Amino acid sequence: MASEGEYWFCLKHHTVEGVDGCPNKDRLGPYPTEAEAARAVEHAAERTAAWDNDPDWNDDAAAPDA
Repeated sequence: MASEGEYWFCLKHHTVEGVDGCPNKDRLGPYPTEAEAARAVEHAAERTAAWDNDPDWNDDAAAPDA
């Protein structure tokens, strides 16, 4: 259950929401601050890029020199 002081980014409305908001299926979070929730999509893109280039998780990425 969510508590006060938690924020989500709504993927449907592209806004930061508090505890009472859209269904969780339409949100990213929770985040501890509104500022972090506002950056949710950017953060997800950064993590995806990192995973795409991580040879431990991507067979197409170049493996480090042994």
